[in-house]
Amino acid sequence: MKRLYPDQPAVGIGIVIIKNQRIVLIKRGNEPARGKWTIPGGLVELGESNEAAVIREAKEETCLDVENPRLIDAVSQVDLDEEGKIKYHYVIVDYLVQVRCGDITAASDAVEFRWVALDEVETYDLTASFRRFFKNNREKLANADSFIKPLSDSV
Repeated sequence: MKRLYPDQPAVGIGIVIIKNQRIVLIKRGNEPARGKWTIPGGLVELGESNEAAVIREAKEETCLDVENPRLIDAVSQVDLDEEGKIKYHYVIVDYLVQVRCGDITAASDAVEFRWVALDEVETYDLTASFRRFFKNNREKLANADSFIKPLSDSV
């Protein structure tokens, strides 16, 4: 499937990881939105369920083993070029996960990661789709936690 100037929307997943009112944000290393902050995620592969994509992408982008993806919301992102042609079109389905184990590290497309306090998220240079998601779901996120059982402080 072509990402640039696609024939149809691409389905992506977003991974919400929260601990103590802080959310994991990554700085994107690739287009679209290179250099902007968002949650980890990626595209669903052919034949893969959304939930399986969440678990795979969490491992690829953060090195964390996660489980129990729970749907939060879905957002669309359509980017046009200077001529008004559709350059990118994504439907992003966002899930809260529980972290099983691992030490978080920026990997894959993630140039950097940060634990960001929920009340500071909107001060970051966010992707448009994550900014919309965050505004629409801030109350849900304030009551969420990805860490049911205690883990090391490195996560």
